[in-house]
Amino acid sequence: MIGVYLGRPIEGWTHARIVERFGEVRDYVHEAQGRPLIVSDDDLSGTFAFVRAIEEHGPHLGSREIGLTWLNQIVEGRSILWWGGMGNSTEETAYIRLKSGIPAPQSGSIALNGRPAAEQIGAQIFIDGWAMLAPNNPELAARLARAAAQVSHDGEAVDAAVALAVMEALAFTRRPLEELLDAAQATLPPEGTLARLYRDVRQWHATLPNWRDAFAELEKYYGYHLYPGNVHVIPNHGVILLSLLYGGGDFEETLVICNTCGWDTDCNVGNVGALMGLLCGLNAIPERWREPVADRLFVCSAEGSRAVTDAVQVTDNLVRLAHVLHGLPLPERPPRYHFRLPGSVQGFQGEGVEVQPYPDGLHLTVNGAGRATVATFLPPEVPNPHDTPYTRNLGQGWNYTLLASPTLHPGQRVTARVRVDAPLTVAWTLDHYDAEDQPVTLNAEATLLQPGTHDLTWTVPDLRALPVARIGLQLEGAGTLILRHLDWQGVPTLQLTRPPGAGQMWRRAWINAAGRIDIKSPGLMRFSQHEGVGQLLLDARDWTSLRLRAVMSAQLPAPLGLAVHTRGLRRHYALWVRPGLVELVRQRDAERVVLAQAPSLWEPGERLELCLTVVEGSLQARVGRAMLEARDPNPLPPGGVAVLCEANGVDVWEVQVQPI
Repeated sequence: MIGVYLGRPIEGWTHARIVERFGEVRDYVHEAQGRPLIVSDDDLSGTFAFVRAIEEHGPHLGSREIGLTWLNQIVEGRSILWWGGMGNSTEETAYIRLKSGIPAPQSGSIALNGRPAAEQIGAQIFIDGWAMLAPNNPELAARLARAAAQVSHDGEAVDAAVALAVMEALAFTRRPLEELLDAAQATLPPEGTLARLYRDVRQWHATLPNWRDAFAELEKYYGYHLYPGNVHVIPNHGVILLSLLYGGGDFEETLVICNTCGWDTDCNVGNVGALMGLLCGLNAIPERWREPVADRLFVCSAEGSRAVTDAVQVTDNLVRLAHVLHGLPLPERPPRYHFRLPGSVQGFQGEGVEVQPYPDGLHLTVNGAGRATVATFLPPEVPNPHDTPYTRNLGQGWNYTLLASPTLHPGQRVTARVRVDAPLTVAWTLDHYDAEDQPVTLNAEATLLQPGTHDLTWTVPDLRALPVARIGLQLEGAGTLILRHLDWQGVPTLQLTRPPGAGQMWRRAWINAAGRIDIKSPGLMRFSQHEGVGQLLLDARDWTSLRLRAVMSAQLPAPLGLAVHTRGLRRHYALWVRPGLVELVRQRDAERVVLAQAPSLWEPGERLELCLTVVEGSLQARVGRAMLEARDPNPLPPGGVAVLCEANGVDVWEVQVQPI
């Protein structure tokens, strides 16, 4: 994370340009470039979204299964990847292959895509998450890395990803850097370009005391001018090796060298930051780099409830995936915010309150009045994306579209355990967007807490389709409140109709996986899809027993419907309606199982009420007078909800979500 944030504002700069502008890059330079610090980025989204293949396919997976996860997690033209075009963006090229039915690893092969495209940098930039699942197990790390890399790449790019993964797996046990490099080099074909690069950079390190002289050699013999494509792996892997060697095992110096070298800075410094973080530990990270980040990151995928997140939640998920991978009992799910990891604040920020991490919880110190809150949805500064896919460079420093669903909704019960050292008046506080997209603060009834431990609860009230942006605690008095943990759960109670005003945040709560949205439609939403399935998803991970109701209409005699227990784009229960037929379907990747069907009297142009209920694998559906029931012997895990269409244009007039 820190490496990506350090390198992002100068991505693509040459070494000469960086030196002229900054000398050495020792701090974040986003403000100097007029950019925000925390932005969506492919290096983070791909790294932490693609490892979900283990959730979807279990521990015995290969390239084919990881490719299926690409299709489930990537919103075409909008999430994770650099959408630079077929034959120009390696990852988009591989995605198009997958979408057309070509499985991985063929999807990323030289034979299909050509050597220049197959040997760009993308394989290694997504590899850190896989290595983190294999601590001190370089063989497993290499196997996972190769399988993941081959979805989109081939040749030297795959070898580079494997070499990095092996080093990161070994870094868990704090081995000498030379030992890590030896292990990485041993994985490479000895006559290949990458092996020669390792030998040369290590030789330069032995003979040239100054890293700048070594970089001059790297630029001369392995520079961009020698390799085809936009961002070739060889020059950038060389920068990684050079910075590791000349950094001398020091976290800060290694990242400074890597960033100052230039080229694909966010990718390179992201990889180096992951490796050095594992090797050196949290205490080696400068506080001036860690404090502004406050653990915050965005992971942009079809699972929008996991978009606005933090380093601790991502770490908890990696730990859980590692248990699955190694056949270990799953750990108990911790509260969403638990602050157990050293120095963690999990995105909490104070207004009139000092926020400090301690081993016993998050310390909130106040002298007067103030509050501490955490984001639950898109921050106000995120640019509004275009309504059609393949939007690039949204402005204001946002090169990648950020898709997200709120993590907290009306009707859900928020809980916290706190300890106070002096009498403090405490109230739940939240911000929600109004109909013009302006944040509005809503406070619950305040309570005077005496010194001691207290459990706090609150049910989020009805906000009439307006999304919750932040949640936290309002404090008044003089003293310290220790926030042990904070969480929420349950299916929300949502009655969604189009709010008045020109705001769009209520609409952006839905993940747009459709060809087009018409924001001027008279109803709640109007969306269309030229071919295949288009969907708008209100994402969640834990909505178990619920009823989804919607009123929809379409002018074409083509399918429309609802989905529940959605996890990504291709895993859900769906209620599909077309003239003459209603179907209740379980979709799991390409597997489509019809659980029940009945005749339909719906005609295009008519408003249609659809209702779909799910309780522990039992499903009930109603479309007008048609009723369907089914029980799935192999039930899907809980998830979110969606509205669907296939080669159609659909008006959605209202949506209700209710717990059962």
